[in-house]
Amino acid sequence: MLKKLLFTTLLGAAVYQTQAQSLYTPRDIKAAFAKQTRSPDGKPGKNYWQNRGRYNITVTVDPKTRNVNGTEQIIYINNSPDTLRLLNLKFILNTHRPGAARFSATDKDYLTEGIQVDKMQINGSTQKWNNEPSGTNRGVRLAKPLNPGDSLKLDIDWHFQASVQSGREGMLNPSTMFLAYFYPRVAVYDDYNGWDTLEFLDAQEFYNDFNDYTLNVKAPKNFIVWATGTLQNAKEVLQPEYYKRLQKSFTSDSTVHIATADDIAKKKVTAQKDLNTWTWTCTNISDVALAVSDNYVWDAASVIVDPKTKRRASMQAAFADSAADFHKVVQFGRHSLSWLSQNWPGVPYPFPKMTSVMGFADMEYPMMCNDSHTDSFDFTQFVQDHEIAHTWMPFYMGINESRYAFMDEGWATTFELLIGTAEFGKQKAESLFKQFRVAGWINNKSTYQDLPVITPSSELRMGYGNNAYGKPALSHLALKDMLGDELFKKALHGYMDRWNGKHPIPWDYFNSMSNVSGQDLNWFFNNWYFTNYYIDLAVQGVTKADGGYSVAVQNVGGFAVPFDVKVTYADGSTENLHQTPAVWKADQKQAAIAIKTTKTIQSVTLDGGIFMDATVRDNTFKL
Repeated sequence: MLKKLLFTTLLGAAVYQTQAQSLYTPRDIKAAFAKQTRSPDGKPGKNYWQNRGRYNITVTVDPKTRNVNGTEQIIYINNSPDTLRLLNLKFILNTHRPGAARFSATDKDYLTEGIQVDKMQINGSTQKWNNEPSGTNRGVRLAKPLNPGDSLKLDIDWHFQASVQSGREGMLNPSTMFLAYFYPRVAVYDDYNGWDTLEFLDAQEFYNDFNDYTLNVKAPKNFIVWATGTLQNAKEVLQPEYYKRLQKSFTSDSTVHIATADDIAKKKVTAQKDLNTWTWTCTNISDVALAVSDNYVWDAASVIVDPKTKRRASMQAAFADSAADFHKVVQFGRHSLSWLSQNWPGVPYPFPKMTSVMGFADMEYPMMCNDSHTDSFDFTQFVQDHEIAHTWMPFYMGINESRYAFMDEGWATTFELLIGTAEFGKQKAESLFKQFRVAGWINNKSTYQDLPVITPSSELRMGYGNNAYGKPALSHLALKDMLGDELFKKALHGYMDRWNGKHPIPWDYFNSMSNVSGQDLNWFFNNWYFTNYYIDLAVQGVTKADGGYSVAVQNVGGFAVPFDVKVTYADGSTENLHQTPAVWKADQKQAAIAIKTTKTIQSVTLDGGIFMDATVRDNTFKL
């Protein structure tokens, strides 16, 4: 049996090496292939597993004092083949503590005591706890190891004070809070890295298991609560008129003003108990967030996100009545949910609702956006499109964004351009894309700007934005250009179907796209993800050739980009010849473009469009 197992393991590793030998693969990822938790064809391996939890959380919030008191019970299930002798717990709000590791400087209004644990029990046994350490990770040694297939119960009581300075979470105004990362959680234990022990650093984002949640939020009367999940007791917490309006919004294409500024002022929206308990539930989801306010107005409508089943999703908004742009965000959001569901990525929105809250972060959470108010309706829509696009990456796909941010930011940026083109037109959408996603990188020659995209996000400080947003988005758009929309979407859907609700890593994406497309794309992925290339093409010369001319193009920067050859003839006529990235497959440094014509060429210009060129002056050759 041991010999057979060893042979099978070595064979799996050998097959993987044969199929992906041109891509650098770290040792921990090679080990996952050898263990057959991940497969060389991009599918989860036959031994793939992941752990999960059931969270029952109750928080009592007092926005006027910023105090939050919480209690939770976590049932944590060990689906791994490993015996766990400790747990790693995440206390992300400890990033607010003095002395916590952070990427950026801060001021006193950001600083708090973080999460203070009042009681910790594991399987009913009280644990000694020291609240002094300032990190966002805390290892807890188990008195009794957690065996494969077993579960344990954690009971935790805690409290914290929300920060005055609001970023991704905190106070939005004196009686409005957005709460994210607000509860202790069990870190991810995965098949290639073990426990996730990366510090949050105030700039990392998501890596969470898919869990089931019951969230109870106790808030004073006249405070409305919005949260991830489905509100289970709307009749209990809302007065009849406002419950009726909420129910109407679930089938309405038009915006329903559930609670207007006048309604809020009259203090008749919520039940008039000293504390109302709002109960939300959601299953197989990676996180929960909430907002609470006694002065934000509440709009909602809904939209069909799955034409086959006619399933609708609710689009809601909570905002200051004075924000003109936010009076539009419900309809902006309806369009986003519908368009993204039916076009790109073309997978129906998987959740029952989305709520956009006016804040300061421009940040996504499952079923929630914390977005800034702006004076530009178009820019507000542009930002909200991006945050809603994150639904699919990293919430539909459980991406390790703290290590591989490009796996979700790159896709959200891609979808942002594609939906923006439908909303604003090609010229404006591409102008926004170049301005916010490409220009800062391509016009900056600093070494850190050209670090390989595969560089772990946790190791990046400078150049994070380019590696997470612009460059991976361009790689997706280049691959779409090369494969064509139909095959690209087929490959994308294959990857998403395989890894929905799981934890894909870059090599799962690379291998899946090659496998489903039926093409060996390793040359392309190696070019875009494992090099320090940039975008810079040059016309070396234009010479006479049989049947016309030959244009010699040098790929100075190295990236396999699409481009147009714009030809101007002596008679004043023009011709545009599009080249996909396939032109670089045989030789990534040189290409010869044949122009079949009997006319005389006057000039040739290379135009990459959104693939901005670092040295434009050598893109034109005049005869």
